[in-house]
Amino acid sequence: MGQPTPATDDGWWRSAVIYQVYVRSFADGDGDGTGDLAGVRARLPYLAELGVDALWFTPWYRSPMKDGGYDVADYRAIDPAFGTLAEAEKLIAEARERGIRTIVDIVPNHVSDQHPWFRAALAGGPGRELFHFRPGRGEHGELPPNDWQSEFGGPAWTRLPDGDWYLHLFAPEQPDLNWAHPAVRQEHEDILRFWFERGVAGVRVDSAALLAKDPELPDVTDGRAPHPYVDRDELHDVYRAWRAVADEYGAVFVGEVWLPDTERFARYLRPDELHTAFNFSFLTCPWDADRLRTSIDDTLAEHAPVGAPATWVLCNHDVTRTVTRYGRADTGFDFATKAFGTPTDLALGTRRARAAALLSLALPGAVYVYQGEELGLPEADIPLDRIEDPMHARSGGTDPGRDGCRVPLPWAAGEPHAGFGGDPWLPQPDGWAAYAADRQAEDPGSMLSLYRAAIRLRPEFGDGPLTWLPAPDGVLAFTRADALCVVNLADTPVDLPAHTELLLHSGPLDTAGRLPGDTAVWLRA
Repeated sequence: MGQPTPATDDGWWRSAVIYQVYVRSFADGDGDGTGDLAGVRARLPYLAELGVDALWFTPWYRSPMKDGGYDVADYRAIDPAFGTLAEAEKLIAEARERGIRTIVDIVPNHVSDQHPWFRAALAGGPGRELFHFRPGRGEHGELPPNDWQSEFGGPAWTRLPDGDWYLHLFAPEQPDLNWAHPAVRQEHEDILRFWFERGVAGVRVDSAALLAKDPELPDVTDGRAPHPYVDRDELHDVYRAWRAVADEYGAVFVGEVWLPDTERFARYLRPDELHTAFNFSFLTCPWDADRLRTSIDDTLAEHAPVGAPATWVLCNHDVTRTVTRYGRADTGFDFATKAFGTPTDLALGTRRARAAALLSLALPGAVYVYQGEELGLPEADIPLDRIEDPMHARSGGTDPGRDGCRVPLPWAAGEPHAGFGGDPWLPQPDGWAAYAADRQAEDPGSMLSLYRAAIRLRPEFGDGPLTWLPAPDGVLAFTRADALCVVNLADTPVDLPAHTELLLHSGPLDTAGRLPGDTAVWLRA
């Protein structure tokens, strides 16, 4: 194909609203029960009306789907369940015609065990040096080479019939790559160019802090510093090389970087490395005014020295839905409980999720919206025999997995399967049609209408900094440009600050014109 004009980095990403598409569950265009690119293309008018600036696609590449597509077998091919490379190129172009850019997912830490490199390594040919193969410990090599544990539970090593072990920080079907090998680095730079040449405007980097490994592969319990596989200094050379590639095309990066050390976190956002990184402190914060303000302040402070914009996100494909999470007595984030544990008050969770949407969309920086959040979807309970997430099996059934936030979307209340398409790959709960997009589009008080209005009005807050205003306990109030955002997280109503116009509210004011609890409002000064 001919190379399109490279995307122009005009700073759009600094304040963008980016919509996360989990293709398998978005919309089914061919009726086989699996979401696909045809389904996304058919819903581009919906996404344009929502007002988003870009779409982030979780992996759409050829994959055995042992981990929802994060086990990639071929980065240059679309998985047949989703469509073809030609369809992806059409989708990128058609979205861009509507002013919507495309961000794709790269999973550099590992590949699928069906990837040609790993298959060649297992066959005894050259290529084992591209991964981490080691002899085992113990008298007969029967013990793993070290004490590293998989993110999905159990040892991070699997033994082969020939006696060697290979490393996988995630599922056994996801062997870790050896980033000390130049062929690994070159391949990924070539993959970036492959997608940038097809008009992709950005790349989301999965598990961005895990690539580099201590070559000695020491036990974690040795306690030596730096960590043997988290946030190693040699990683930054990788991202500097990637940035040089991205700059050729005016493309951008967003990294998945989970680090408690804010100074170490900020290093990934230096001007010659990643453009942005996900902000997990805000996502994991409970519904508490003081803790949310601290999270906001800390986030802005850690980004300021490197001049990078903050990102704000309430939910993603790995996290319990916001409505469910905020509807619990303990609203703190807990990977272990997911959709189970504390009973959820969905009415309470919905009020808080609506207020949280206005809070996040008023903050300076970029905002990510996970598909279905704009519909107010709750977490779904998946029957045990239908769970596909490997976290469930690897935990021995103690972790319910992440499928509860990945249930296919409801589009049309009066159609089979709520308009998703064919019989969905994950079951939709009873009553799912009540959340259907077509029904909400006709309701000015719906979650969808709120998101549409908020994204349309978001420019009222301008590009300037945030200034906190005096507010009662349990209330967050700040101004940017000529707009004010007030969020009442307390139990009692509060008076609104002086203003000239009420722009938007997440719920009605009381009869005295005060802001009730669990409600947010946007005002013009």
